[in-house]
Amino acid sequence: MAILEHTLGIMIHPDKEWQEIRKEKHSFLQVFISHVPFLALIPAVSAYIGVTQVGWSFGAGGVTKLTPMSAASLCLITYFALIIGVYMLGEFINWMSKTYGVRDGDEQRHYEGTALAVYVSTPVFLASVVHLYPDIYLNAAVVGIAGAYAIYLIYEGIPILMNISKERAFMYATSVVTIALVLAVMVRVGSVILWTVAVHPVYIDGI
Repeated sequence: MAILEHTLGIMIHPDKEWQEIRKEKHSFLQVFISHVPFLALIPAVSAYIGVTQVGWSFGAGGVTKLTPMSAASLCLITYFALIIGVYMLGEFINWMSKTYGVRDGDEQRHYEGTALAVYVSTPVFLASVVHLYPDIYLNAAVVGIAGAYAIYLIYEGIPILMNISKERAFMYATSVVTIALVLAVMVRVGSVILWTVAVHPVYIDGI
């Protein structure tokens, strides 16, 4: 499937891949449904295995794990939060396109904004396999590097996908990055708060 093929291309040669993505005329559902639900499984499944089979520890303390039920509920909440987060980012990109002078028709602009949100999230989704080993410092480093590359993709992709000058694209991309960071925090913190309040997590300590 061409849409899934872009996943590798956007990591290796983003400029060329953005050009190819712009040429395609897919619907919103083709872009979003064929990509995000599958990639969002990577952090959810990896985290489930990590917190139930490997566990984590602080200092000289014992290893802490989650019970399978607690882990499943957290990962399920996170899975749907990630999907909603990518969708909202795409909608923000579409909404801001008028402000920054994108002149494409509404239908094509909708595709481009969604495509941008989907493909810039790819590095973070792929890097989330590190959750198999839930060490806070390792996870922060790997996901942080992936996030930095995602920001690079935003700045590279907007002038190409939206067909606007680099000057306007820089301001547009900066706005997108700001919103993406806010959404990332909301997804992470919101998932944990909802899980803590609604599910009441159960830990297995001292293993």
